[in-house]
Formats: sequence, C-alpha cells, structure tokens
Amino acid sequence: MTDLPPGLSALADRYDVLLCDVWGVVHNGRESFPAACAAMARFRETRGPVVLITNSPRPRDEVAAQLDALSVPRSAWTEIATSGDATRALLAERAPGPVWKLGPDRDEPLYAGLGLAAADLDQAAFICCTGPFDDENDEPEDYRARFQGAVARGLPFVCANPDIVVQRGDKLIYCAGALAQLYESLGGEVLTAGKPFPAIYHLATALAETALGRPLDMGRVLCVGDGLPTDIRGANAQGLDVLFVAAGIHALEAVGAQGLNMPAIGDLLRQEGLTARWAMADLVW
Repeated sequence: MTDLPPGLSALADRYDVLLCDVWGVVHNGRESFPAACAAMARFRETRGPVVLITNSPRPRDEVAAQLDALSVPRSAWTEIATSGDATRALLAERAPGPVWKLGPDRDEPLYAGLGLAAADLDQAAFICCTGPFDDENDEPEDYRARFQGAVARGLPFVCANPDIVVQRGDKLIYCAGALAQLYESLGGEVLTAGKPFPAIYHLATALAETALGRPLDMGRVLCVGDGLPTDIRGANAQGLDVLFVAAGIHALEAVGAQGLNMPAIGDLLRQEGLTARWAMADLVW
C-alpha cells in the first residue's frame, strides 16, 4: 500500500536520515527544483542528515560543483555518495589496465590518481563506461558492433552510472546503464557499484552515520527517488522505506492532469516487483 503525504513534513518525524536521489528529484540537468531543495534543507535543519545518493559517474567534489552551478544550496545536503566514488574501488582493482574509456571527456575525473592506462578498444583489458560519447545524440545500438567484438574477447564492462535514462530539461538522454544492458544482452560481463547495487548504499549509510554521530537505525532511514530500476529497487533490496517522486523519469505514466495517477503507479510497481511506502508528484515540504 502506497500512501500519499501532502509533503515531507507529514512524515519527517518518522526518520532520522534522508538518502535522496539527485537527478529527477533535485534538478533536471539544467535547473534545480527550489521546492525540493527547500524541503531537504528543512529536513536537515529539523531532523537530521541529508545524504545525496547519485548514479553520477563523477567523484563527490565534481558533483558538488555541478550542484553549485545549478543553484542547489549547500544547506540542502550534508554529504554526497556517488556511483563514481563507489566505482573507483572496482577500477583500482584493475589498475594499471589498460582501459577503454567509454564516455564524454567531462567524466575524466573518475580516473584521477588510479594509475590506469587508457587504450583503444582493441588493446584494452576492460571497458569503463560513464555514458555514451555523445549523450545528446548517441543511442545504445550505435555501439553494438564494437560491443560484439569486446564480448568475443571476454572484456569485463565496468558501468559507472547504472541509470538507463535521465531527463535533461525536457529531453530523455541515455546513460551508461543503457549501454550496460546491451553489453550484458550480448553475453558480456557487467560490473556495477551504483544504485541499485549494495556498494553505494554502504557508502551512503556510512556517511550518514558519521554525520549523525551515532549508529543508524535503518528503520528510520528514508530513501527518496524517481527511478524504479535504480532508486526504488535499490531501497527495496536494502529493506529501506522509500518515497517515490513520480514527476521524474516516469512522469508520463505516473502523473496526469489531475495529479498522481495511482492506478498507473501501482501497475508500474507491480510490473517491476517493487514497493514504495510513500509517493508524491514532486518533493515538497
């Protein structure tokens, strides 16, 4: 049973910590959502730490700078756990490589200090994917031929961002998770540390516990997110309560002219074998 609180304030006293998704809840890649930022800041002021838990393939400081540029106030969050930071442990195990870096140049900080040698695909020992080279135009099928060759050679595929798509402004763009799906469908080995996998939750809860200054009661941790295959599945796997923000990547199905489309939300959750204790169109206080 999914309940529909009018805002975060209606349930905040049940929780000591928020683990909050970023893209789709806090911003859309081009602008931040002031009401969501205000809700997070209010929770942090009155209840406890807000740890942003994001499938961004970048390290924490790079994400913090991006949030600053999008006018997300520092008062809205306490710490950041990124898929990039969780993935760096997988990459360090494979140093010195060589690695085929699949993704845009802006994700280069992921590799800093790891001692990995870059190589063309035909010389690489494994692939690390942060997304398509051109996420405004590329589609997964553009990589099929290259992936077939890599799978035939037995190259592992490290996925630094398990998101399938995110919304940038009014457009959905493919992420590394979509490429990982194709690679796996071709018979390749995919390694992932971000949501919905455990490593990033272990990182996030450790950061929350340090900020809280005492051991966590996992029954008093609330996950907030808009992605069923990542945010909701990950929270369910960890046994954590989850607030589904419906106006993110599932908005076309989950939100109608009259607000939340609860029958559609129920169908989406059932189809994926998932549950959400709470649902809102947007995160508000």
